[in-house]
Amino acid sequence: MSAEIASSSVLQRCPSCGKQNRLKPGRLETSARCGACGTMIPAIGVPLEVDAGLFDQIVRASEAPVLVDFWAEWCGPCKMAAPEVARAAESLAGRAIVLKVDTERNGALAARYGVRAIPNFVVFQGGQPVSQRAGLMPSHELASWVASFAHPTATAQKRAP
Repeated sequence: MSAEIASSSVLQRCPSCGKQNRLKPGRLETSARCGACGTMIPAIGVPLEVDAGLFDQIVRASEAPVLVDFWAEWCGPCKMAAPEVARAAESLAGRAIVLKVDTERNGALAARYGVRAIPNFVVFQGGQPVSQRAGLMPSHELASWVASFAHPTATAQKRAP
């Protein structure tokens, strides 16, 4: 299941009727109900590429841990990390949110968190950075690291009202 970013919000297509559904930034780790047909839409299991504005909305609103991959297009190790980050996002669906921030387009955001080497990974909990690592990491290590910050209630079984 893929998700799209549009006008500083996250959209996810219903697997049943195909309608795009706008998701609340603080509820991205949970399942949602399609506004058109009522079908449950699974929790997002892909990395979301965000700008500084949407980054702030999601990180501040999320009850689940947020893994942020700071990267750049010209960075070879970042390109090698991309499939690992995608696999980690898939395995963390329902327990965490995975964001990608392009440091070339969002330099001030990268500087805010002291990103000097990329790829650089930061885990946020409660709107605050709680752990940071630089360098290439395999997906299972990323997922395990992020999952260690997850609340037991942040699961894929959570349902939207």
